[in-house]
Amino acid sequence: MKLITSISFFFIFICLFANAQISNYRYKREIVGVSDQWHKIILPVDIFGKVSQDFSDIRIFGVNEKKDTIEAPYLIRLTSESFLSQEIAFSLINSAYKKGTYYYTFSIPEKKTINEILLHFESENFDWNVHLEGSMNNLEWFSIIENYRILSIKNENLDFHFTKLIFPDANFPYVRLSFKSSNKPKLLKAAIIRNTINNAVYYDYKISKIDVKDDKKEKLSEIVIEFAMPVPISSIQISVRDRFDYYRPISIQYLADSVKTEKGWIFNYSTLSSGIINSFEDNNFSFDSRTVQKLRILINNFDNQALKFDSIIVRGVVHELFVRFTEEAQYFMIYGNHTPQKPNYEIDYFVDKIPSNPKVLQLKEELFIGKAKVKEVNPLFISKLWLWTIITIIIIILGWFSVKMMLKNKFH
Repeated sequence: MKLITSISFFFIFICLFANAQISNYRYKREIVGVSDQWHKIILPVDIFGKVSQDFSDIRIFGVNEKKDTIEAPYLIRLTSESFLSQEIAFSLINSAYKKGTYYYTFSIPEKKTINEILLHFESENFDWNVHLEGSMNNLEWFSIIENYRILSIKNENLDFHFTKLIFPDANFPYVRLSFKSSNKPKLLKAAIIRNTINNAVYYDYKISKIDVKDDKKEKLSEIVIEFAMPVPISSIQISVRDRFDYYRPISIQYLADSVKTEKGWIFNYSTLSSGIINSFEDNNFSFDSRTVQKLRILINNFDNQALKFDSIIVRGVVHELFVRFTEEAQYFMIYGNHTPQKPNYEIDYFVDKIPSNPKVLQLKEELFIGKAKVKEVNPLFISKLWLWTIITIIIIILGWFSVKMMLKNKFH
């Protein structure tokens, strides 16, 4: 019976071994400097092409003195911008006209810093150059911005308004805007605003290849951008060389996949962002972070001449891991497995308990821990014939012992 039991366990082990999935993690980096309960790890740029888009395959493992394996929970944060917009109370105390110039004076009762004024006029078509001034006593005026262009265009093909004044922080109890107009404007309403922006920490990615084509038949400009490796991007700033006014639809796309056919490669693109590229604003397009290696920007020129570009800057926000350590051990960050589910850690429910700026840990050089491609070792039971042969032999042995025991019991 002991022999039968041993053979049975061996059979179970063989089956489990044959069907078990060996870990598919391919890379690891040792973590150095763990000293507190909470630490921060900044993900290096070269890691993004080796992890899944949702980072579900990243794990922090440690090995303690007892050789026990510990998993440390983590939370990923992107150093995105935080934007706070506060509308400031004011009153319109004067509107005047003199020698073709219209004046609007606002009083701000509380001492507040402002940096934006949003205007709404009854007119639907205008093009004015605004002068904004500030005063401490409504007598002596100091220039804040000059020749700031605002305009509104509305016709069958276009509906565009740019009536937002953006300027450096100013702190005056009185502000006055003025502009020349051949027609009497009617200011419907205004908003005086203070914007506070905590800028994100960005990487500027070096473009390895850029190709600009103008398709006159399709009336499109196509810009194809490639990077040396996959990188997580979240904004693109396009600087146009031309100084004439323009207003054109734009689509920013990334290469999702490609298929090789008899006629060559077919590239499939997905949209990251779309909008309007124009001569009135900074052409900075932001979107959710996405790991890409190839981009395509399409600009619809309609019947206009194609734009010329000075520069294109592609940025990505820094990704941070906030990790909780509860035990002394030698820790590693392991990644490169696109099959596991995203880990479910309890720290997701206690985000407010995570320190805002814990000590940053360093990662050592990346080590490859997957199967080597040069010398590939096949698993023992890669062939089903081998597996079924061994199972058949084990069944015969078990059957033989069973028959032998039955015969022995019969004669006794």
